[in-house]
Amino acid sequence: MTGMEERPPFHESCAAKAGMYVIGVAGDSGSGKSTFTATLRNLFGDRLVSTITLDDYHCLDREERRIRNITPLAPEANNLEGLEQDLRLLKAGTPVMKKVYNHKTGKLEGPVEFSPPKILILEGLHTLFTPRLRRLVDFSLYVDPAPDVKREWKVKRDVDKRGYSEQEVMDEIRRRQADYSRYIAPQREYADAVIQIGFSRFGRDLGWTRNIYRITLLQAPAAEPGDDPCLSINLPLLPTVGTRAFSLEYKDKIRGGTVTAAFTIDGEFDQQFLIPFFRSLESETGVDPATVYDGRRFLTPSEVTQLIFCWRVIRDILSPA
Repeated sequence: MTGMEERPPFHESCAAKAGMYVIGVAGDSGSGKSTFTATLRNLFGDRLVSTITLDDYHCLDREERRIRNITPLAPEANNLEGLEQDLRLLKAGTPVMKKVYNHKTGKLEGPVEFSPPKILILEGLHTLFTPRLRRLVDFSLYVDPAPDVKREWKVKRDVDKRGYSEQEVMDEIRRRQADYSRYIAPQREYADAVIQIGFSRFGRDLGWTRNIYRITLLQAPAAEPGDDPCLSINLPLLPTVGTRAFSLEYKDKIRGGTVTAAFTIDGEFDQQFLIPFFRSLESETGVDPATVYDGRRFLTPSEVTQLIFCWRVIRDILSPA
């Protein structure tokens, strides 16, 4: 060290790379979009990563939507042209002034200045809705929970964090279903990867009590094997005291008329199986993933999927243009 702060390899490479890398995360309200980018933010840090939620691009506040009998899923309730313009400016390195949607009051506040980061997470209902938005996104993810899972998640989030009653949330779900099917669900076909979420085969109650769901990651299979780190099964660990049930499954699956690789994780995954993967992520980011998960021995399927997603982003950004 010579007085200059030494940065991990990924930070160094990302800082030297021209432009901004945009990750587009689409899906319904309450579908878990923020969940699957949480580890990325923790590993890469605020120096590299910022998030824009598309709720900030509503052009009607909650009361105006109620008066007009329109849901936020309808394109006309959102300023998508303004979003496209701001995203073009950010990719060109120019700060923008944007509003901020307050979920407690249902009103738009600001504007505030937003400067372009090296990695931008664009997260919301209409992330992949227009061809222009899709062209501005470098890697896209659609989060697709099963209907009963989504219902539980949305009730829990909107009641606990946004001040709604459970009846209000259920009424809103029913009111929004037609718009979801018309405007949001079709974006799944444009995503580079899809995350499907179902209740665990080891018990539906595990979702509520320990956040354990069956997660399937769908994406195009790699053209050829790379040197990426792998998940390894340490067989002597399996019969030891405290081992918990888990399953891994891989198969080809047809999505949109093309073959995709479907990798499914369920149950609880021992961190001992992830040590080589952890070391590879740590060598790039300077952060041991074990510290992100408070040193817990077992990770949930969503946490393992988040780590895989982080590695995919690292690989994409570091790959030659």
